[in-house]
Amino acid sequence: MNQDWIDYRSDTVTRPSTAMLEYMLHAKVGDDVFGEDITTNELENRMATLFNKEAGLFCPSGTMSNQIAIKVHTQPGDEIICDTLSHIYQYEGGGIAFNSGCSVKLVNGDRGRITAEQVLTAINPTDIHKPNTSLVSLENTANRGGGSCYHLTDIQQIKEACIKNNLKLHLDGARIFNALIAQQQKPEQYGNEFDSISICLSKGLGTPAGSVLVGNKEFIYKARRIRKVFGGGMRQTGYLAAAGIYAIENNIERLQEDHHHAQQITHALLQKKFIGNIFPVETNIIIFELKDIYTAASFVAKMKEQGILMIAISPTQVRMVLHLDISEEMVQKTIRTIQSL
Repeated sequence: MNQDWIDYRSDTVTRPSTAMLEYMLHAKVGDDVFGEDITTNELENRMATLFNKEAGLFCPSGTMSNQIAIKVHTQPGDEIICDTLSHIYQYEGGGIAFNSGCSVKLVNGDRGRITAEQVLTAINPTDIHKPNTSLVSLENTANRGGGSCYHLTDIQQIKEACIKNNLKLHLDGARIFNALIAQQQKPEQYGNEFDSISICLSKGLGTPAGSVLVGNKEFIYKARRIRKVFGGGMRQTGYLAAAGIYAIENNIERLQEDHHHAQQITHALLQKKFIGNIFPVETNIIIFELKDIYTAASFVAKMKEQGILMIAISPTQVRMVLHLDISEEMVQKTIRTIQSL
């Protein structure tokens, strides 16, 4: 990809900074499958402590950490409750069925967020004709919901419903730090509610790859075995884990800049008559509709002519994602380009 592109396709396109690369270069490493990679162990422990959990497990991707959690929490033939737009259902290659032999009960939430009442309604009765409901999975922030965030009280109500019905509660926290910054919440508040959390490092935090799955010791012990079965047992992972440690120390608070940039661009979009509905912008994701003179595809093509990349996620909708490789200067160029259309 041309280095001069202004790339809003995803916050996964970020490249390690010079400082991050330097930190990675000096990582102390060993064989992680033997449990001997010092830096990976440090990242796992720090992330677990941050979220008030007993243990952590470094994984190559958020998809793998989500799929491992689902596998540990369920038995073949079980059913999982999640929002219709959730990443575990829409974008993980049918892994719920393929890896765990489970079905899903899809809930039509509000921009990717579901409620305790919807969870209670979705739980199957004790009936041999029905799958056994065993897990609820939430996504925060919700990607296809335009980076929408859960209120902590809503999560707590869902947790209460899970406890009363003997269900486990998992969080796909691909952009959890964006939610924490936007909602002014603390990681341990989430750790207290969820049985497991998948924390992505390669989106807003800007690392090259990796996610950390956290939970209690028994859960992580089982998860480590599943990671091996899934082919995720790697060796000198400390170089990637070092990027995660650097990101924790340097790239969390700056997420507010991405949120601010998203608001600036949204303001410019709202001034144009060819822009339809825009999802409420809470974090770093903008989803907006095109009408009149543009389709989503034609708008994306027009912006690409100006060196600005976006993604059409439907015939009428475009998604933009702000991230640490998008500077104020790039944002201003984007705004001027929108204003010129």
